[in-house]
Amino acid sequence: MTATPDVVIAHTRAWVDRAVIGLNLCPFAKAVQVKGQIRYVYCAASDASELLEALCSELHLLADAPAEQFDTTLLIHPGVLSDFLDFNDFLAVADGAVEELGYEGILQVASFHPQFQFADSALDDVSNATNRAPYPILHLLREASIDRAVAAFPEAESIFEANIQTLEKLGADGWATLQAQCLADAEKAAPKAEKATQKP
Repeated sequence: MTATPDVVIAHTRAWVDRAVIGLNLCPFAKAVQVKGQIRYVYCAASDASELLEALCSELHLLADAPAEQFDTTLLIHPGVLSDFLDFNDFLAVADGAVEELGYEGILQVASFHPQFQFADSALDDVSNATNRAPYPILHLLREASIDRAVAAFPEAESIFEANIQTLEKLGADGWATLQAQCLADAEKAAPKAEKATQKP
């Protein structure tokens, strides 16, 4: 059964809370989550051209909005680029859009995917979970916010190594349990969730 927009948003929020923040995979995420400065956007795109249109719209919106309103955007698109290799190819298109729209040095696009795989890792390597999310996600970030975060955390390069250690300690079974907890959280929260912002 296809998840509703409310469930998709709630599932992604639960993943941010339990995995990204709960496992401290990103030390900078908790502050913006607590302040409500993460914009969660459900994208109903069914092909790459529709996704690109939604991405450009969200880039404009993030660039124009004050950081106090929302500092970063998660553009969640479960209906397109479910194959990781296709998704990975699209990232070059996303970077091209940032440059073409004049946002180079202002915004950047990062990514998460359920099938994420590092180039030198096996598919079932638990280290891949550092970049795995319940759905394909384009993560829109402000360069200024990244610079401030790095300045506040001078050993930012150590985050990746710490994440690998955390996930290896958690193990595949622990990661699977956490994923199940995220889905359970979503199913409880979705009826109470705010209406998801939808993009064509």
